[in-house]
Amino acid sequence: MITTREVVYDADGLQMVGHLALPDGEGPWPAVLIGHDGIGLDGYQRRRADDLAERGYAALAMDYHGGRFFAGDPEAMLARVLPLIADPDRMRAIGRAALDVLLGEPGVDADRLAALGYGAGGSIVLELARARVPFRGVAVVHPGLPPARPEDWAGVAGTFLLCTGSEDPLCTPDQVLSFTRALQDAGADWRVNVYGGAQHAFWAPPRNADGTLTGGTEHVQSTVPGVGYHPAHTVRAWRAVLDLLDEALGASADGHSTLRS
Repeated sequence: MITTREVVYDADGLQMVGHLALPDGEGPWPAVLIGHDGIGLDGYQRRRADDLAERGYAALAMDYHGGRFFAGDPEAMLARVLPLIADPDRMRAIGRAALDVLLGEPGVDADRLAALGYGAGGSIVLELARARVPFRGVAVVHPGLPPARPEDWAGVAGTFLLCTGSEDPLCTPDQVLSFTRALQDAGADWRVNVYGGAQHAFWAPPRNADGTLTGGTEHVQSTVPGVGYHPAHTVRAWRAVLDLLDEALGASADGHSTLRS
């Protein structure tokens, strides 16, 4: 049985409230740092942390909004996120604070470390990788991509996985090609999954104003343009993330796949 709890820590002048999920037993456990999408720490990322704990990984879903959730308020979300992703040092400081919480947990194996990021959370974990945090694997789903300069990635270890939709206006195929060319020129190990017809944040099911699921595929609350739910690709991207983590950190403790959406 896994153990979960909220963890409170300071970063970016805010009190962050992350979600920590730990496997049964005493460890040592491989560890995964999770960065949420720009809207805030969602139940989806919390469930991903829990899923990983069930597979034998210690997982922390970080917070970078000070507990705030921007559902239905894209203007406020962009006002918070756009200055953040324009400031690499700030992103690294936020990510490093969360990483220190994860690595400070008894039983975590600091030598088997990976990261998973969604949207702006993908930008944060990529900045940590660019700063030479020794991740064995980095998976990013519809991320904001950093400048494509090979010199920034030379000598960066670990395997990179990028998952994006063919119709994502915020993580376009051209941007992906430019970034992966930089990884290639730097000698990095990388792979890309492009999901046909998927838009930005394709894992996020539409919700009503009270937070309940609509049961459909069309968003009824305000979002940034180009956002759309794709349930089939949601499962496929999660499977790809699990494959990367099992490869980079060693097979999961129970050897089964957790593929619920």
